[in-house]
Amino acid sequence: MPEQPTRPRPAGTIKIGTIAGSDVLVSSSWFLVAGLIAIIIAPAVENAQPGLGAWKYLAGFAFAVILYLSVLLHEASHAIMARRYGFPVSSITLHFLGGMTAIEGEARTARQEFFIAVVGPLTSIAVGLLALLVRPFTPDGLLLMAVDGLAGANLLVGALNLVPGLPLDGGRVLKSLVWKVGGDPHRGTLVAGWGGRVTAVAVMAWPLLQGRLLDDEPDILDFALAFIVAAFLWSGSTAAMASARMRRRLPDLVARRLVRPALAVPGDLPLAEAVRRAQEAGAGSIVTATSAGEPVGIVNEAALAAMPEDRRPWVQVSSVARTLETGLRLPADIHGDDLVMAISRTPATEYLLVEADGSVLGVLSTADVDRAFRGADH
Repeated sequence: MPEQPTRPRPAGTIKIGTIAGSDVLVSSSWFLVAGLIAIIIAPAVENAQPGLGAWKYLAGFAFAVILYLSVLLHEASHAIMARRYGFPVSSITLHFLGGMTAIEGEARTARQEFFIAVVGPLTSIAVGLLALLVRPFTPDGLLLMAVDGLAGANLLVGALNLVPGLPLDGGRVLKSLVWKVGGDPHRGTLVAGWGGRVTAVAVMAWPLLQGRLLDDEPDILDFALAFIVAAFLWSGSTAAMASARMRRRLPDLVARRLVRPALAVPGDLPLAEAVRRAQEAGAGSIVTATSAGEPVGIVNEAALAAMPEDRRPWVQVSSVARTLETGLRLPADIHGDDLVMAISRTPATEYLLVEADGSVLGVLSTADVDRAFRGADH
């Protein structure tokens, strides 16, 4: 697997290492939840190990670290499986609600979707079962408390993540099953998205049911936590459904159909002359090239429009051209998801489309891609 390119770290995160070539980041929100965990379980720490005094809060913080290390294992399993299928994984981020693995690209088959999704909950369940296995051999005190906490938390996380609703892993499992049966990944996402919305409503209703079913009156913290989790589920499922509706239109985006004929000119040619030749040739774009005909740059449409006409005879065409760096040359047959991913990896306003034999087909403008995409929506 090639080395991943260096990426800017998201604001509010700290890099603590790498796993399987992916940056491991900790969000600033994690420290807040770790502090809350330390405060909430401090009484239990005091019961397990009396006489600690203020050190009980440090022990509680250490428990939060151990707990999130198991979350890291959960996310790392997603990353390792994704990389096994050839998907780049830019980062693993731990935050207050758990973790997130940034996998670039979409699963190409239902099988890939299933295994990338299910491996996380299975890892959590395995950690929980392992903790249960070592429990009989664990001495009383803080160590036993940590083992019990790991067992309960990981079994709960594993089970809850298998709930069939996006953005939970179980939602992706449901998506893969619908995809496998019906052959349409987008329908699978929509079904799993509705599963996520139903789950969000159920979470909001839980504090009320808690009082009736368990005879345990909820407090303000129960309602606040339910609201946060429900909002996370609802927004995640809604975003996934919107993405599915968008991706249904992606097959209509074919670069070859959107190409603009390009005229190759020397970089030192006066801009006015280059524009005159392009108009005469009926070309929609201008490419700068070496004396051997090798393209080296693409004239930026916005920069050309901003150049006053009375100055164009006195400036070289290369002054309004962007050098053809890595990512600005695209295969002429690129389309759909691959086209969108290529544009997102190297943002630009124009790209050079190249045939399989190396010859230049023309220039692709992102403005044309955007118009085609919007047109496919109607």
